Amino acid sequence: MRKAIKVMGLAATSALMFAPHLAFSAAKAATMAQPAYVELRAADFQKEVDGKKVDLYTIKNKNGMVVKITNYGARVEQVLVPDRKGKLGDVAQGYETIDQVMGGQGSMGAFIGRYANRIANGAFTLDGTEYKLAINDLSTPPAPPRQNTLHGGKKGSRFVVFDAKQLSDSAVQMSILFKDGEEGFPGDLPVRVVYAVNDKNELSITYDAVAANKKTVANFTGHTFWNLSGDLGSLIEDHVLTINSNKVLDVSPALVPNGQIRDVADTPLDFRKPKAIGKDIKADYDLLKAGGGYDNHFIVNQKTPGEMTFDARVMDPKSGRVMEIWSTEPGIQLYSGNFLEGKIPRDMGKGSTVYPFRSAFAMEPSHYPDSVNHPEFPTTVINPGEWYSGKIVYKFSVDKGMKKAVAKTVAKK
Repeated sequence: MRKAIKVMGLAATSALMFAPHLAFSAAKAATMAQPAYVELRAADFQKEVDGKKVDLYTIKNKNGMVVKITNYGARVEQVLVPDRKGKLGDVAQGYETIDQVMGGQGSMGAFIGRYANRIANGAFTLDGTEYKLAINDLSTPPAPPRQNTLHGGKKGSRFVVFDAKQLSDSAVQMSILFKDGEEGFPGDLPVRVVYAVNDKNELSITYDAVAANKKTVANFTGHTFWNLSGDLGSLIEDHVLTINSNKVLDVSPALVPNGQIRDVADTPLDFRKPKAIGKDIKADYDLLKAGGGYDNHFIVNQKTPGEMTFDARVMDPKSGRVMEIWSTEPGIQLYSGNFLEGKIPRDMGKGSTVYPFRSAFAMEPSHYPDSVNHPEFPTTVINPGEWYSGKIVYKFSVDKGMKKAVAKTVAKK
């Protein structure tokens, strides 16, 4: 009897000795079994807004890449792509419900129109007629005063419900009609936007608009907030960026182009070679101070206007994810998440993740800001019956050997 008790004691002792290891292994296995992202549900986006139905649409490819888009603002709410180990992760900041979207960051994930970026003092002249626009870009002291039109006005396309049509498992179409006089712009402007993914892990945004009855202006872009690490609350300053540009637009204190163009050489805006976003972001440089970080429009080295051109490449050393941006547009805006503040509820995202300052970046291909007031810039004018078409492509891949290659670059910050 005493022998049996002794054996049982040894067994119990062994169990106690290995219990922490077993518990750790079980916890690790459970963590590995769980997806590293939040599953967005269509039911949480189904609501009526301004008399139109809002929903969540899913497009995907054969490799497991998944993109989820709501027709409220034609917003990208989720992009799932693999890391260097093949594990899917969410690389796009967004929200879990339509109510959170409506109370969240105004531009996050949205398709931007009828006029992307800023128009100085909310006015422009076309064929001798001055058009006064809605003012929605105001500064707060001690920042220099500004009164501009931003991203199409108080509603633009960001806060409008698009008509949506699922074209296939891999494509969805969003349509909207900007009416004559809406936000102060002239002419009816119907716009069609198609989001699609292919088996090369590319997300494309193709857009077409036509000046239906009057000469008008238009400028479009996509405004997804990216964090390639898959940890949407982490900082993006170690992301390594390359931009195919030798020149950048100079801006006034009101953050609109002043007509001057600067060379990026020997400035903190030089991304011609791979460089961590955070390396020079705190430099004492006027074009960085103006926007509280990177909020700058780069002129793309484009050989032929309208030609699909490589704009930029972003690499995350932690996950190995790589994103290339290609577009038909002549410029690209780099935004380093300067107005993310970690404020609740506005900056509370998926999985109760708080989005702090510089936890995402945006790369926004488009025509130059305020082109309507700068005839020397590529035109954004559309004549009656004329079409304006464009395309943006985000190409995702992984670089398994990148971590060591960029370690020195990141360390120099």
